[in-house]
Amino acid sequence: MSDRPETPILDRVAVPADMKSLSDSELERLAHEVRAETISAVSETGGHLGAGLGVVELTVALHAVFDAPKDRIVWDVGHQCYPHKILTGRRDRIRTLRCEGGLSGFTKRSESPFDPFGAGHSSTSISAALGFSVARDLGGAPEHGIGDAVAVIGDGSMSAGMAFEAMNNAGHLNRRLFVILNDNDMSIAPPVGALSSYLSRLYAEEPFQELKAAAKGAVSLLPEPFQEGARRAKEMVKSMTVGGTLFEELGFSYVGPIDGHDMDSLLSVLRTVHDRATGPMLIHVITKKGKGYAPAEAARDRGHATATFDVASGKQHKAPSNAPSYTSVFGKELVRLATEDDKVCAVTAAMPDGTGLNLMAERYPSRCFDVGIAEQHGVTFAAALAAGGMKPFCAMYSTFLQRGYDQVVHDVAVQRLPVRFAIDRAGLVGADGATHAGSFDIAFLANLPDIVLMAAADEAELMHMIATAHSINDRPSAFRYPRGEGVGVELPEKGEVLEIGKGRMIREGSRVAILSFGTRLSEAEAAAEALTARGITPTVADARFAKPLDRELILSLAEHHEALITIEEGAVGGFGSHVAQLLAEEGVFDTGLKFRSMVLPDTFIDHASPARMYEDAKLSAKDIEAKVLDVLGVAQIGEKRA
Repeated sequence: MSDRPETPILDRVAVPADMKSLSDSELERLAHEVRAETISAVSETGGHLGAGLGVVELTVALHAVFDAPKDRIVWDVGHQCYPHKILTGRRDRIRTLRCEGGLSGFTKRSESPFDPFGAGHSSTSISAALGFSVARDLGGAPEHGIGDAVAVIGDGSMSAGMAFEAMNNAGHLNRRLFVILNDNDMSIAPPVGALSSYLSRLYAEEPFQELKAAAKGAVSLLPEPFQEGARRAKEMVKSMTVGGTLFEELGFSYVGPIDGHDMDSLLSVLRTVHDRATGPMLIHVITKKGKGYAPAEAARDRGHATATFDVASGKQHKAPSNAPSYTSVFGKELVRLATEDDKVCAVTAAMPDGTGLNLMAERYPSRCFDVGIAEQHGVTFAAALAAGGMKPFCAMYSTFLQRGYDQVVHDVAVQRLPVRFAIDRAGLVGADGATHAGSFDIAFLANLPDIVLMAAADEAELMHMIATAHSINDRPSAFRYPRGEGVGVELPEKGEVLEIGKGRMIREGSRVAILSFGTRLSEAEAAAEALTARGITPTVADARFAKPLDRELILSLAEHHEALITIEEGAVGGFGSHVAQLLAEEGVFDTGLKFRSMVLPDTFIDHASPARMYEDAKLSAKDIEAKVLDVLGVAQIGEKRA
């Protein structure tokens, strides 16, 4: 296209090896071209823009100094990996980012040998890089070999305990390893907590500097004659600067902070540590999220995630909404409850906007807590809030709640503490793909004794479930809801408390009953309409609860129908499995009931639109219709049946 940027140097770079012949000034110009190409590509696909723009110079410098794919460069989370993909043989597909059949928005091992370790969740990179280092030293010989291992991790991700667990272990093992702390003072939301303040002091009180080993602790990198003097200088300046003391105590040699947009400094430091390091190194790089694109720099989230947009103005092309999002419905209803009840409080893990808690934070900041990327801590913190007489709502994406599962079991469920889990992004989520799918929460929560587990069929039902969870004060509860818009139903003034463990009948029919848990209900109703046109009138019911099950409803459906089909937006082992267990225990199968359970397939589904992903999962209206016809033994036109 004529409006794509001119990139004469980038046009010469197909893989990182092509960068080895470039001069430093050419590398600097290459960075400008990579930034322009990243902006152009994301304007067409949408995606995570700000993080990648912040690490363009760092990406170019890393690939100029290190030798990927032999040297393993591990990007934490992966939001910042678009420039890396452009430089590693995927530029021709960069405008397929996050599209069906296109490039993943994260690093992905199956996509390229330059992606040595997959990502999507945060704070895993140091553990992975250490694993590569130890595998190298033990003689591991995968394809492409193993050279150096480099972890690139943001300051937000560094707040998670796993990052410190890995650094502690790396310092103890003392293997050659490079950790690049990409400090942009913002992950998605502004980073919170003492570590963020510590990093802020590092560069607020100290000027940007190149490698100053005396002040910054990288004594081992200096020529031998200078080392003793440098050690004395280092001890002297520790009284004047925070420096790298924290990281040094963990066993890392610390270098920085350095300007992550100064190519000369980056190349100088990376070449020095590459040539001289023997043990673990931490290089502290200061970057600016959204760097080089004014609309991203000006945005509150620094252009973290965008729809397609106009490059000149930065204006995003967002489709008009037809109904409020589930997330916004949750946020508004929680604020309403907090207004009525001063014991209501909320906890999230670095996702206040994504979970809708930004509304609560604005209205009641003293009762809304963003704990950073720290789901384990967040769950236990909420448990103690409950034990202390508060009514906490712990709002996390399904995929991120997985990170706090032991705490859900040990600190919440065992103690029967009334934490209310608001589980956003339940089911398949679209462009973020398998790493962010909310596939497993039904299964891993429904098996916990005494928990109340609900799934909203629409946005009005979500309001009722928020109110219901608020009313439960003797045990934990959870309600799940998907990403995106609701179905457009009329919303009540406020949510009403539901009877625990009771579903609802949607339409009564005969022969076959469809029992839905969650937002597949609208698809079940569409399937029932199509079947009615064929002379089959299914019963459709909304379970509402997976724990406790509505025994009366389920057993009645089983008694009065030839077949019972359950459907849910979750993996095997969830709602349908619990229904099957109940039917088995009650001896229902002994009398010949035909039972089918429609669940997500036993595979990780690649990114596409949510609708297409559900088609791939065979959970759409036409799949429900086909399942009914199959279980009733009705042949479908155009299909041969064995």
